[in-house]
Amino acid sequence: MTAKEAKLSWLEDPEVFAVNRIPAHSDHTYFEKETEERPLRQCLNGSWLFSYAKNPSMRVERFYEDSYDCSGFDTIQVPGHLETQGYGRNQYINTMYPWDGEEFLRPPMVSKRNNPVGSYVKYFTLEEQMKGKRTFISFQGVETAFYVWLNGTFIGYSEDSFTPAEFELTETLREGENKLAVEVYKRSSASWLEDQDFFRFSGIFRDVFLYSIPRVHVRDIFVKAGLTDSYQEGTLEIRAELIGDIDDVTIEASLRDGDEKEIWNGNAEGKEEVFFKASGLAVLPWSAEEPRLYRLYLYVKNEEGQILEFIPQKVGFRRFEMKDRIMCLNGKRILFKGVNRHEFDPVRGRAITREDMLWDIRFMKQHNINAVRTSHYPNQTLWYELCDEYGIYLIDETNLESHGSWQKLGEVEPSWNVPGDRPEWKAAVLDRASSMFERDKNHPSVLIWSCGNESYAGTDIEAMSEYFHEKDDSRLVHYEGVFWNRKYDHISDMESRMYAKPAEIEEYLENDPKKPYISCEYMHSMGNSTGGMKLYTDLEKKYPLYQGGFIWDYIDQSLYRVNELGERVLTYGGDHDERATDYEFCGNGIVYADRKASPKAQEVKALYADIKLEPDEKGVKIINDSLFVSTGRYVLAYRLLKEDRCLYEAETETDVAPESEAYVNLTYPELPGTGEFIYEVSLRLKEDTLWAKAGHEISFGQYVKKTADNTEEKTCPLEIIRGDVNIGVRGRGFTAMFSKAEGGIASLCYDGVEYITRTPKLTFWRALTDNDRGAKTGFDAAQWMTAGLFYKLTDVDVQEQKDQVCVTFEYLLPTVPQTKAYVSYRVTGDGKIHVHALYKGTDGLPEMPAFGMDMKLKARYDRVRYYGRGPEENYLDRREGARLGVHSYQAADNLSAYLFPQECGNRMDVRWVEVTDADGQGLRFETEGVPFENSVLPCSAYELEAATHREELPKAHYSWVRILESQMGVGGDDSWGAPVHEEYRLSSDIDRNIKFTIQKV
Repeated sequence: MTAKEAKLSWLEDPEVFAVNRIPAHSDHTYFEKETEERPLRQCLNGSWLFSYAKNPSMRVERFYEDSYDCSGFDTIQVPGHLETQGYGRNQYINTMYPWDGEEFLRPPMVSKRNNPVGSYVKYFTLEEQMKGKRTFISFQGVETAFYVWLNGTFIGYSEDSFTPAEFELTETLREGENKLAVEVYKRSSASWLEDQDFFRFSGIFRDVFLYSIPRVHVRDIFVKAGLTDSYQEGTLEIRAELIGDIDDVTIEASLRDGDEKEIWNGNAEGKEEVFFKASGLAVLPWSAEEPRLYRLYLYVKNEEGQILEFIPQKVGFRRFEMKDRIMCLNGKRILFKGVNRHEFDPVRGRAITREDMLWDIRFMKQHNINAVRTSHYPNQTLWYELCDEYGIYLIDETNLESHGSWQKLGEVEPSWNVPGDRPEWKAAVLDRASSMFERDKNHPSVLIWSCGNESYAGTDIEAMSEYFHEKDDSRLVHYEGVFWNRKYDHISDMESRMYAKPAEIEEYLENDPKKPYISCEYMHSMGNSTGGMKLYTDLEKKYPLYQGGFIWDYIDQSLYRVNELGERVLTYGGDHDERATDYEFCGNGIVYADRKASPKAQEVKALYADIKLEPDEKGVKIINDSLFVSTGRYVLAYRLLKEDRCLYEAETETDVAPESEAYVNLTYPELPGTGEFIYEVSLRLKEDTLWAKAGHEISFGQYVKKTADNTEEKTCPLEIIRGDVNIGVRGRGFTAMFSKAEGGIASLCYDGVEYITRTPKLTFWRALTDNDRGAKTGFDAAQWMTAGLFYKLTDVDVQEQKDQVCVTFEYLLPTVPQTKAYVSYRVTGDGKIHVHALYKGTDGLPEMPAFGMDMKLKARYDRVRYYGRGPEENYLDRREGARLGVHSYQAADNLSAYLFPQECGNRMDVRWVEVTDADGQGLRFETEGVPFENSVLPCSAYELEAATHREELPKAHYSWVRILESQMGVGGDDSWGAPVHEEYRLSSDIDRNIKFTIQKV
């Protein structure tokens, strides 16, 4: 559509989404000379003049006029959002439309009362190198709709926040200073198509630049770099569209390898469309494992052979196809070990930087993540370039989500769904598909086009799928929404579901499915989550048609703010006084918003590893599930450990072919004495890569061997003092006191230092996780919280033997039905306190969140050293990435940075833990038999339970030591109702025991 005057009515017209906008094209770079380093581009990022209005009626209406004085405007940074720079209000919301409950609107209506407007002005002078040429302006991302003027003349209008919008300025530019004016509207008819689960920002949040073109210009290129049926040779198809004075020009093409050695060349006469085709090329294929890129050079020359335009385009040869219902890359069944990724930064929102992207892609490669779904919009162009170079598979997703139009409170109700079958929305969604396709079509990392997210189904999305299939036979098409309307099952080439449980996936795969399966979203990693992931990855070898999934999601969406107390804190929905909101539902990342890895990443790295190691005392079985690379690029390091002592270590090299396994013999010394020994193997990078240094660990494996340890208890004399209320014990260097009134140990002194603050307590509870709250675990298990707080002492029994005394406390629990628990303290003359906690199983009670004991030490005892699984927290259903060994931390650092405080910091399979002060004085807790679970935190489970933000937690007055027989897993199937899997839950109808000792370090 073209127009000479801007109209405000376009904001509510779904059929108007591009006025005077030039057609989308590939994102290639071009130069006037082969030796130039700088393209014909002028960056307009930086400080712009700015005026904000709450709604259109309050805006400065004619600010764009050449004569209008904008000197009174504020300034704002571009790229950037209005909301993150102090204008308007940040709002996080998931499925609802942001005006829900504020105004009654239906598509394509737009609020007249609450529709913030940003009026931007930039003065610029065109750079010398660009003068005398056709010149355009490119907006890489503006949310959600905007108008453009230059020197008072209307230039154009565009919607679609996440793909480039470009306009020609040639006839409107002038010598000297030019006035560029942009009017951005937060809400338009496009807002009904952009209901993604994210903060609702607005503004110019991606780059803005001018570009000029030579007199002959390759406007668009489409490079298909494939492989022959044998996958041994390359095929090349090039389509180039030329504009300008194309008479008497030629276009030459040259394909070169990384050493600039030419592999192929071709030439053609200049036409509006030029085609090249080649086959039998001696190339090596591109994959995430080996992201080999070649250089395609295009030269536009005049009849004298002078270069008029030079285009360097990176090319990756690969073949992605469906074979026998299985998605294959270069002939091999592919497994997506993926994440969903929002572009996000806690200060800049979605206006992320190159440094952010480099951090992200290196993190992904370091954690064995091989795929990303660009949820739920096309990302910045640089991200695709990095994925090509580093090796990441992409599902490239159209900027489309209309979740709130068809699903309310989880129920499907599509009576006013958009786009649906509505003809007035069809062109808009096709434009979004086209804008993404045209820009991204030359990136080998893009394997799949996605029609969008959670927009139900209908003929409009059907048309998008048809568009992708018609335009590109080298990729497949994805759309999960057909799950809700099987009439449109043909839209998606693969069966894609969200948050299907392992059993549901197996049910699909067991019934002769017509399509391969992926979970486009799974493992909802909200807060302390990502438990049970192994149940999904175990399907990889069981079912060929199971082809992986994409964790939700990569990074927490959380913004910094300064609260009422002057603290700079990370926030979630509602913290900005915005309503409606979905509160902490934005905290689902395996990476925190400040780009620090969360403990969940430890599990992801282990389960996504292509190479698994299964050691024993004689060697290791290496299972290489890589598709294309052998283990020859890695070093195999192996060592023999006894607790924190390395008894032997060595390295060797292996060469296990891809898609194979082999047993490698390793030589270890004889075991020195008795005890527990760990045979540990580690596969590490042999050389530096783009994403990690040599020595970076890819995967590890451990084998534990125990030999008999015949350590006998030392016998030393004890003095026992039977008081009226207390039972005192005195031995060499220690004293202890047990209180009948308190119902437990009331004092424990070593060398005159008191360690007991109050009597340790039984616990049956943990601070609810996000998943627990979603599954209503608190409702089901609430009496276990009160059981630990309010149990009643019913009996005390004292048994004296030679050189020891045992004091047993019996408690009645306030449960329905009632049940009992016991804690025995046996004191021996060597200064050890032998603790035995027993819960008597009872029918009719709900499952138990946890069982064990809580003990609070003075805050100075905050140094923790333990022998168990680590280094990061781990749980019954999230421990595959945790290695057995001696690890250390400080209590404050063990408080995981989940946005909503909850259970955290747990360690599995703990043999002993030492909790000391800075001088090394403190207590050692050691198992007597079965290893226990343990955490040491600066706050109690109940303080965690009471807080809704990290900053609400009290200043540390104690170190809380938790010794558990067990606690339930954390779950992760979803965060709105899925329980922890049964095998990771704690039944209350069986007896539960935990035995450990307390002694001085």
